[in-house]
Amino acid sequence: MGDNRAGRGRLPLAARRLTLDLAGDPVAAARELIGWTLLVDGVGGPIVEAEAYAHDDPASHSFPGPRASNAAMFGPPGTLYVYRSYGIHWCVNVVCRPEGIGAAVLVRSLEPAHGVEAMRARRGREPLATGPGNVGQALAATAALNGEPAVLLPPDRARRVEASVRIGITKGIEQPWRFFDPDSGSVSRPISSAPRGRPRRTHA
Repeated sequence: MGDNRAGRGRLPLAARRLTLDLAGDPVAAARELIGWTLLVDGVGGPIVEAEAYAHDDPASHSFPGPRASNAAMFGPPGTLYVYRSYGIHWCVNVVCRPEGIGAAVLVRSLEPAHGVEAMRARRGREPLATGPGNVGQALAATAALNGEPAVLLPPDRARRVEASVRIGITKGIEQPWRFFDPDSGSVSRPISSAPRGRPRRTHA
């Protein structure tokens, strides 16, 4: 996996896409997912921040190979991989690449649009779906979602998409595989921010 698949900084305005290729490159999928609406039991909203994790990526849960805890990440493309971070937060990922490969896109932030009152009841405070742990809580994600088909609706408008390095990882930190809508108030951190403070464990 190399930097040639996605440039740093600003990317062209993303055209409205009515189809989505989740069986291919997870980096391309992460960018394409910006603006697509993710729903769980009718609750969710447009994805405005996402990170790619490839099978040969040292920051990826799949890097050591299949095991019970990451089995859903090796499932069919377009299904969900949900894991618990620090034993507290459930994080939601959309599986990419053919079955058995082990790649996914971590959904870092959503714009609340559907079932907002349910999100408020689950979260109890703002922001509702900014950051992967908040997304999981807003969607009431648990391990029961592992392997379930992701419900994804096409964007209703074109969005700008920018790229940066991923957040909160200690391996593969140079890859610009975080994509986001810079015009959305639901994005978790500005593009220029590097990981700060105490290093956290790897993501999907």
